[in-house]
Amino acid sequence: MTKQDRYTVKLTMIVALGGFLMGFDASVISGVVKFIEPEFDLSKLELGWAVSSLTLTSTLAMMLAGPLSSNFGRRVILRWAAVLYAVSAIGSALAPDFITLVLARMIGGLGVGASLIIAPVYIAEISQPHMRGRMVSFNQLNIVLGISVAFFTNYMILQLGKSDASWARSLMFDAYNWRWMLGLEALPAVIYFVALFAVPRSPRWLFMKNRETEALTVLERITASSKIDEVIRGIKESLKSKTPQPKVPLRELFRPALRLVLIIGVSVAVLQQITGINSVFFYAPMIFEQTGIGADASFSQAILVGLTNLIFTILAMTLIDRLGRKLLLMIGLSGITISMFVLAFGFYQATYVISDQAIAELSEKVDTAKLMPVKDVVFYSDLDFKGAMGDLLGQAEAAKAEGDLLKAAGSINALLILFGILGFVASFAVSLGPVMWVLFSEIFPNYIRGLAISFVGFINSAVSFLVQLVFPWELATLGSALTFTLYGVFALAGLLFLASRLPETKNKSLEELELMLIGKKTDS
Repeated sequence: MTKQDRYTVKLTMIVALGGFLMGFDASVISGVVKFIEPEFDLSKLELGWAVSSLTLTSTLAMMLAGPLSSNFGRRVILRWAAVLYAVSAIGSALAPDFITLVLARMIGGLGVGASLIIAPVYIAEISQPHMRGRMVSFNQLNIVLGISVAFFTNYMILQLGKSDASWARSLMFDAYNWRWMLGLEALPAVIYFVALFAVPRSPRWLFMKNRETEALTVLERITASSKIDEVIRGIKESLKSKTPQPKVPLRELFRPALRLVLIIGVSVAVLQQITGINSVFFYAPMIFEQTGIGADASFSQAILVGLTNLIFTILAMTLIDRLGRKLLLMIGLSGITISMFVLAFGFYQATYVISDQAIAELSEKVDTAKLMPVKDVVFYSDLDFKGAMGDLLGQAEAAKAEGDLLKAAGSINALLILFGILGFVASFAVSLGPVMWVLFSEIFPNYIRGLAISFVGFINSAVSFLVQLVFPWELATLGSALTFTLYGVFALAGLLFLASRLPETKNKSLEELELMLIGKKTDS
């Protein structure tokens, strides 16, 4: 590895800390939902709102981040994102009510949207073609690392809440478990803010601002001397006769010459979320609890989700510049389709019976006398079972004891469900997870990249918001089997579409890709 490559890796590691914060902030809520639902007496849609509110404001931030970064610079926007993460973590941990919690989460969403868009853009702009795929996907690696750490810290705080250690009691991990889960994020946010002072401005941004002397100084540190002239020439040719990025109107995205790349970008943006990844990351313990394994086991299995995501993201980083973006997407989408149909089958086969043993297990949890009318009745769907429990116990009591009821009455192949979830996460991590942001940083021309990534990022985030918002409602209204069947159908449709329309982008400079994609579309 050359001196310039080592410096690029160093900068990438710092900037990608924003991905870690994004992953932590997004998935830490998975351990919180179990506790805030009864504490704030939330409906299923209110619970979905508590989770998805972060994504709502991140969607807004994605639309603003590109133009703002073009005006003020990538580095400045990332620093503000770090501040927003810290404020959100502290505000969420101290929230006295549901509204305050949502507002604090929405502040964090602004940081999520900014860092999710700008970090991969900055990394792409400082990386050479031979390593760009790995460097941009390093941001995705940090996202999944943050997800894994959040699952782990949630489980550890849950266990510390049961500890007899005096220090654990004094910190009140039991009474304030979900508050500790949310508040821990403040520490890495502060570290990120400080570390960004060691990061220079993007050389491509400096050229757009006609600050060529500064740009050359940065290029000398990230580019081999024999290639600097070639890189500068490519950047200038790309920017020549182009409208400056901050002034590019949205309608520019819809020119016929950009139609192909826009269709690809929007399709991948929608597909990444509509296949259900954030349903798993944001509600993993809730999903596992549907199998009747109990709270502790559901939190520990969520750790397996994080580890699987981490391992297969690392695998994707080693393969993305070898196999290419398209092949990884084809492999991953095939795995996602199969995994979702496996999950649907597993939940479809489940049965639920209030037996004598179930009544004995539930005697200290609910008023079992109310369950006698359905004793030994077999329910063949989770919807019917939950409906009956709500009618007999009352909706509030049934919701509070849902995990215990499912554990006592359910008969389901929990290993099959675990296999389906881990298979889905592995397939996503090796494909849609890292590949989407690499494609976004590659397929759009230099002069419009910031606006274009903000636009498709907005669509990606909007779909993510809807998926997160309705998932608790889907489980309660459609049932687990139908919910996961729908995700599988979406994955299959995306696989067929991208197989016919997606070109390969590996081993090409940003300027070469602009000529290939835009030129090809213009000639057609």
